[in-house]
Amino acid sequence: MKTIERRARDGSASRNGRERAVNLMANKPFAWAFIATIGVLVALAIAWAIGSISGVVFSVFAAAFVTLGLDPLVRWFERRGLRRGYAILTVIILFVLVIAGMLWLVLPLVVTQAVAFVQSLPAAYANLQEQQWFQDASSGSGGVLSTVYAWVVGIISDPNTWTTIGGGALNVGVAIIGGISSGFFIFILTIYFTATLDSSKAAIYTLISASNRERVVGYAERIMQNVGRYLSGMVVLAFFNAVYSFILLTLVGVPFALVISVAAFFITLIPLIGTVLTTAVMTLLSLFVSPTAALIVLVAMLVYMQVEAYVLTPKVMSKAVQVPGSIVLIAALAGGTLAGLPGALVAIPVAAGILLIVKEVVVPWKALT
Repeated sequence: MKTIERRARDGSASRNGRERAVNLMANKPFAWAFIATIGVLVALAIAWAIGSISGVVFSVFAAAFVTLGLDPLVRWFERRGLRRGYAILTVIILFVLVIAGMLWLVLPLVVTQAVAFVQSLPAAYANLQEQQWFQDASSGSGGVLSTVYAWVVGIISDPNTWTTIGGGALNVGVAIIGGISSGFFIFILTIYFTATLDSSKAAIYTLISASNRERVVGYAERIMQNVGRYLSGMVVLAFFNAVYSFILLTLVGVPFALVISVAAFFITLIPLIGTVLTTAVMTLLSLFVSPTAALIVLVAMLVYMQVEAYVLTPKVMSKAVQVPGSIVLIAALAGGTLAGLPGALVAIPVAAGILLIVKEVVVPWKALT
């Protein structure tokens, strides 16, 4: 009875509000236009402010996603008998050690190999032209294959290409400095968010009305746990892919296997299309060695893709929300268009969270109405 009365009062208040708005538009059109103009200007000002601090907003969201990805590891240590505080401290120490190890050991090697890779492309292409199979394939295509390869190698090995992509040498330097500062900011925020995750969530939950708090908290916890499992699962799968790629490329004699594998790690964080892209690129690069090497890489990566799809993914992602392939493609395309590769990586967990909200909240609510 009280619910019916409350709904009746809400309906009456809503009708009264609409009537006042209609009367204002009819009797005082200039006042209405003035109010509407102010509203548009406020909306534009908010959009401009958000756009001005888009880098900060992205860094905060990236740190939040990394924190959610680390949370399953904290829970794993808790299940092994560690108290929550010690588990958080252990994960933070491991996170710092991994980042420090990458900066100290992996990054210098990757940068050195990347520079050497770009510089060696012209010589590698010249060697490729001397191989009989390439001459036969080029003759069979009327010289098209040779022209395409020369164009691609020329673009990649030309320093002007990279400065043009970056908007000039000055902008490239600014972008590098900005990337380093953003990475450091995300690193510090991730440590802070990981250490204060429980207290931060508790503070946010106090803003929810007491009547709906228990239900909202339940949904929020499930969403964050599923997104965390999804993120950590994708990192594990990408790591397996990178290690496998490094071993495979080393065995077939492809040079600069380390830098290719590191690039594969970040690209394969994009599910469904990441492994396909890295397979195509690694196969093309293996042609510089020999057609046999390219065929071995292609077949081995196709076998790995099947193992990943039917063995690794079900085991690693069994408790995480499953994102349909079409949504993955749409989210990756939208995120990549807005913010490049980082945007594509962040967009997919966002899509996973939205999908979980639809499944857990919208669908049951619609079933009751």
